[in-house]
Amino acid sequence: MNTTDRLGIVVSGSLNEGVAIRLDINSSIENIVVGQYVTIEGQKLRFLGMITDVKLDSSDQRIASFPPSADDSFSAEVLSGTSAYGVVTVMPYLTIGGTATPAQGNPQPVKTIPSHFSPVGVSSDTDIELVFGKEDGKNFWIGNPLDMETKLCLNLPEFVTRSNGIFGKSGTGKTFLTRMLLIGILQKSAAVNLVFDMHSEYGWKSRNEKGHDVKALKQLFPSKVAIFTLDEENAAMRQVAPDFTVKIGYEEIEPEDIALLRQPLNLTDLAVEASFALNKRFRRDWIKKTLDMDNSDSGETLLKELGIHESSFQSLKRGLLTLTRLSFIHPHAEQRAVEQILNRLENDIHVVLEFGRFSDITAYILVANLLTRRIYDKYRERTEKSMADNSTPPKPLVITIEEAHKFLNSEVASQTIFGTIAREMRKFNCTLLVIDQRPSGIDHEIMSQLGTKITCLLDNERDIDSVLAGISGKSGLKGVLAKLASKQQALIFGHSVPMPMTFSPREYGSGDSYKNYLSATSDSTTLEKDIDELWR
Repeated sequence: MNTTDRLGIVVSGSLNEGVAIRLDINSSIENIVVGQYVTIEGQKLRFLGMITDVKLDSSDQRIASFPPSADDSFSAEVLSGTSAYGVVTVMPYLTIGGTATPAQGNPQPVKTIPSHFSPVGVSSDTDIELVFGKEDGKNFWIGNPLDMETKLCLNLPEFVTRSNGIFGKSGTGKTFLTRMLLIGILQKSAAVNLVFDMHSEYGWKSRNEKGHDVKALKQLFPSKVAIFTLDEENAAMRQVAPDFTVKIGYEEIEPEDIALLRQPLNLTDLAVEASFALNKRFRRDWIKKTLDMDNSDSGETLLKELGIHESSFQSLKRGLLTLTRLSFIHPHAEQRAVEQILNRLENDIHVVLEFGRFSDITAYILVANLLTRRIYDKYRERTEKSMADNSTPPKPLVITIEEAHKFLNSEVASQTIFGTIAREMRKFNCTLLVIDQRPSGIDHEIMSQLGTKITCLLDNERDIDSVLAGISGKSGLKGVLAKLASKQQALIFGHSVPMPMTFSPREYGSGDSYKNYLSATSDSTTLEKDIDELWR
């Protein structure tokens, strides 16, 4: 180990709680930060771990009671590093080969700990690259480990095999991280994306917190991305030319959609039950028939026949009237949005559905659940068919939803298609990318099914516990997560990464950074554009 990189030696520890490192006299504790990565040179193995705690200690307890006076610098200098010293706690995650042949062998999860007095040093770029790989056709550069220059890469084909989550309080960079991962999935052809873009941030340009325009998917990859919109007027105002304007017909709305809107529409439980009874009687025309029904004798007779109380019927009717006032809801839609979306996805074109002015939770829950349920049914049908006749299955689909706790809380998770997808772990080539600032609102079973989690700063205790539930070394990571910067820092852990890693996301939002994202794509249309025109 290079002496300039050495921090100290192992003095105690356990596999579950981590190992204690006593800092050398020349190692300043003020240079040590939680989340930093170190390599421990054991007698036979090399260990890669993360610093999870930093503290001051002493061999003589009288020092704490009778410390040197402020003007006694000589005594302070004598005691520092000898009787008084720094201790850091390191959680080892992987063994990365033997001490004699450090670059050989695949990284393995730790099953033991290094011996006493093993030297500890700052991890090198080579160590990180050995574990996370280099950027290539599968690995996508997402950022840099804290205080390191090496590129941190994520295997995106492995990432999309399960549903995943991005979390963090408002303003910490969730949208930026999501946009970056969507670009990576597109760039590496790992899957096709269907993005429910509640605030119009992923399809066309938006503004960051500094008020600067930031380009999005359609501008960077015009031939590979289609923008759908619910609000043609808003798109025109923003100078966006959508590929398709979504209209939802009455006949496309089913009682399952109404059940999810019970709270936004202020429906009673009996009103929701009434929707199922009316749908069973009138089938596809149930909304039109319900809205046309009056207080005539025939209407009262029908309600009695179906066992629907008048107050429950009126509650349902008020809720349906609220829905039909949305301008994208029509008695009949000439073109089905589901078919248009599936057509793009089958042709390897990623779809971003912008909600425009309809960013309230009622429209978002209705449209996202309605479209996803039908698209998922088609994907399941095609996947099962490919299994039966040994044909090529559909390309993996990643469905991105914001405000995920509205779909995946414990009350409704079992009723939504999103809960089904999260539990099935890509059974039918379909997974979720959920974005939320309130992870504690998501059902704990759903959280346990998320393969990889990327979380920015969280300051709510329940949110932190929810994100870290089920992971080994939770207590150490809890401290790491709480110490993240308020912006541009994140912690990634789970299925698609060999060990937890704190990192600073790569730059996004300037001409040079755009070109870096485009450099690995085959979108020749964009690459051939004049640079001045593209970045203007």
